Amino acid sequence: MREVLELYREGKISGEEAEKALRTDYIETIGNEVNMDLGRQARKGVPEVVYARTKTPGTVEKILRSSAGRVLVSGAKEEHCEAVKDIEGIEFFKEYGCIVLGGFPEEKYGAIAVITAGTSDIPVAGEAMLMSRMMGCRCIEYFDIGVSGIHRLIEPMKETIREDVAAIVAVAGMEGALPTLISSLSPVPVIGVPTSTGYGFGGDGTAALMGMLQSCSPGLSVVNIDNGIGAGAVAAMISRGRSNKK
Repeated sequence: MREVLELYREGKISGEEAEKALRTDYIETIGNEVNMDLGRQARKGVPEVVYARTKTPGTVEKILRSSAGRVLVSGAKEEHCEAVKDIEGIEFFKEYGCIVLGGFPEEKYGAIAVITAGTSDIPVAGEAMLMSRMMGCRCIEYFDIGVSGIHRLIEPMKETIREDVAAIVAVAGMEGALPTLISSLSPVPVIGVPTSTGYGFGGDGTAALMGMLQSCSPGLSVVNIDNGIGAGAVAAMISRGRSNKK
């Protein structure tokens, strides 16, 4: 980084060339277990994300102690929280299974709306909300707005228009109908998130995923089952792109 800045100061490279060089990946290896993408935040505005569900508490602790920037830990259990509780700058969001290191930046981009079909979908929605907030977006939440009581959707949709949200994340299990309905009423992109909530055949999220993929409403895109992190990142990038053009 210092070399790039020196070259720019001496006029040997342009500002555009310096920016490209500084956005190039750089990787830090932690032991033989984890490769951290420390350049992601600068390169595309997305913080480092650690998937804790398959990692030991000791590994998660080691990762967070070696991190200098913002990190979002998903799939965290009580034992992960216990292992990192003494690290400075840690915040716990246990209802979402998440840990945040480094706090949230100033909300300088447009708002994101996150809507769930039911309360069982809230943990996945929480991942999307935290991700979008870590990328500098304000987040508006509407929970338990499923199509089994379709009248509940009217006021939230009115408010998303009044608030001029940049994108909507729609989280649903069961048959996954909510994102299609929201997309049919929304003037902005909708990201559908199928969740592993349901009964019997297809209740692991496959029914919701297939329903969303077969949507007839243009403007709806779909991430994988329970991927709130991915949905939040896409929504925030839409908001950041829109703000940069104003």
